[in-house]
Amino acid sequence: MVWSRAKTELPAETRRVRVLNRRQTLTAPRELFATRLGFVLAAAGSAIGLGNIWRFPYQVAEGGGAAFVVLYLFMTMLIGIPAMVAEFIVGRRTRLSPIGALRAVGGRAWAPLGFLFVVTPLIILSYFCVVSGWALSYAVDALRGYSADPAQRFGEVSTGFAAVRNHLVLMAATIVVVMAGVRKGIERASLVLMPTLVLLLLGLAIWALTLSGSGQGYSFYLRPSIEDLLNPTVLKGAASQAFLSLSVGMGIMITYASYLSKSENIGREAIVVSFADFSVAFIGGLVVFPVIFALGLSEEVRGATMGALFISLPGAFAELGTVGRGVGLVFFLALVVGGLTSFFSLLEVGVASIMDEFGMTRKTATLAAGSLAAGIGVIPALSQNALGMMDKVAGELFVVAGVLGMAVLVGWIVTNPVEEMEEGASAFFKRIAPGAIFTIRYLVPPVVGVILWFSLRDVWGLILR
Repeated sequence: MVWSRAKTELPAETRRVRVLNRRQTLTAPRELFATRLGFVLAAAGSAIGLGNIWRFPYQVAEGGGAAFVVLYLFMTMLIGIPAMVAEFIVGRRTRLSPIGALRAVGGRAWAPLGFLFVVTPLIILSYFCVVSGWALSYAVDALRGYSADPAQRFGEVSTGFAAVRNHLVLMAATIVVVMAGVRKGIERASLVLMPTLVLLLLGLAIWALTLSGSGQGYSFYLRPSIEDLLNPTVLKGAASQAFLSLSVGMGIMITYASYLSKSENIGREAIVVSFADFSVAFIGGLVVFPVIFALGLSEEVRGATMGALFISLPGAFAELGTVGRGVGLVFFLALVVGGLTSFFSLLEVGVASIMDEFGMTRKTATLAAGSLAAGIGVIPALSQNALGMMDKVAGELFVVAGVLGMAVLVGWIVTNPVEEMEEGASAFFKRIAPGAIFTIRYLVPPVVGVILWFSLRDVWGLILR
């Protein structure tokens, strides 16, 4: 009788997690990352990607330069790291993908947020793949020679047959890697692609430092104005960029943490991944802005659009002759590699969810999720306006809403999140665990709630325009 009573008095969350894990074990055991380095590079690869090299610079240009960078770093430390810890807690505790994980720790009422975590990365994957396709075309152009009319060339590359073709090629490559599994696919690819990306960017940053006239670019990028620091629109853009870049608010870190050993220190890994992400984004800016100002392209990019870099830089590289073509090849290859490191995680959320919810094999689930993302991606490949709207809705509104939902769930619903953070942690991280949960509970929701209001206002304004 004592044993029976103890069993029935287990918290509802614990009972749900045990039932779902038992059901999952009957179909297939949960795959784990083979090494800590593999997990860190895979999680960093998710955070470090196209958002750092393409989206970050054009967001910086729209946000006035250095003020955006300062606010981006501030939001990374204040909100981004705690948000990542929250996702790690839920993912590792449940060993489930977002829908099942949120249902397990919060009950059925939280399953819709898990569904949003599946939809958001698939939408982002679909248009990120299109943008990487642009870079793929320009990498080929670097080998055979740039067009004499950059604006016309961008029109040919960014929409229509070429955009659809490149999008499908990159999506196929992503499907192949994810289909191979966590260890043999995602982890192995990350071990190769992440160091490659960092080396390419460092080489470009060193080259940019040698350019005459690059000082104005560094000034624009590194000297913030007080007026822009106090601009709520710049703060909203910096926050949403930080969340998107860190891959929080979209279920990715829940999914990756579900493959993580209980012996790993999730607080430490959140800090490592977050600062790796900021470092690469920062290096990306050290490449783009010195080059833009040194080559006299500042006025073209100040009124930045998502295609500004693709129009201005190829023409400038062409004027540099053979050197420019070589540099352009490295730059656009970095964009493609950066895209792939993000694509694996964006697709994995949908794959893991299909496997967990429907009991499908990884191969079938990957083909299903990949085909859906490929189909959605045809829309932004045919319309830049659609791409821009998808970026605003999924890349800003949905992601911010996801961060807010996770903060409320972990801060107020999950049973004893401090215990999960302390498991596998060093003495230092055990000491700061209560403070981290305090931040998730009391600080993140009001700050992100204000940011969400601005995001809603911006998206509604676009709809009415």
